[in-house]
Amino acid sequence: MSQQHGRGHIAHCLGGALAGRDTVAVSGNRRLTGAGLADGARRLAAALSNLGVRRGHVVAVVAFNSIEYIELFLAVTYIGGIIAPLNYRWSFEEASQALELVQPTVFIFDGSYSSWALRLKESNSLTSVNLYLFLGNLCSISQAANFVSVVSVEQIKRSSGGTTRAVEPVSAPNDVALICFTSGTTGRPKGVAISHTSLIIQSLAKIAIVGYGEDDIYLHTAPLCHIGGISSCLAILMAGGCHVLIPKFDVKSAFDAILEHRVTSFITVPAIMADLLSYARRY
Repeated sequence: MSQQHGRGHIAHCLGGALAGRDTVAVSGNRRLTGAGLADGARRLAAALSNLGVRRGHVVAVVAFNSIEYIELFLAVTYIGGIIAPLNYRWSFEEASQALELVQPTVFIFDGSYSSWALRLKESNSLTSVNLYLFLGNLCSISQAANFVSVVSVEQIKRSSGGTTRAVEPVSAPNDVALICFTSGTTGRPKGVAISHTSLIIQSLAKIAIVGYGEDDIYLHTAPLCHIGGISSCLAILMAGGCHVLIPKFDVKSAFDAILEHRVTSFITVPAIMADLLSYARRY
């Protein structure tokens, strides 16, 4: 473990300017301070470690954008896990192929994808998974009766009994932080291993070229299952800026968030920009 301490790690962003921010993330009525994000990520890291997540284990997640998603990303990698975000636009069959490829030990899902978790549990086809966790409010699961043995990420965080505050974050073998899936334009989606070092360099490049800073208020219009959304999220974390999260893009929610929170930056594609401009003209 000591050999890992000299390397860069994406969880190092939990200190510095970020820790001192009054508001680092906003989602609906929820507001989170930098200290709150750091403490939550460390407590969740401790909880996952207590449940058997070890260095090099893969944690798959399918969920819409949320503060909890960012916290989970940092917690998994804090203890040397590898996070594998699944594209929420996939069919269950496409997701199953990706899961077979990465063989996760943990599968985490939000209320919109409880049917995926149920099908996996009932089929027992993915034998590598020994832990299912729910991201969000368990009451929102439509098939709640079928998930009596599933606990939420928030529940395990509250019951962790401690934090990893005194422990430096560690990296998985070969410095891998993330498995990101390609679009599959030339066949089935492929899992690409991305290192802490690569993510940090990319984030520093964005900070230098775009000019992200601690005064920025960044709107997540891109999904956190996509490298564009992930890398910009990490850049804003490293810069100490504030995150505004909507579950997924729709033009009204995005436009309202821009006005309400005085958003200074976001990444997008031409179709989304066209929608925003069209909506603004009618506003």
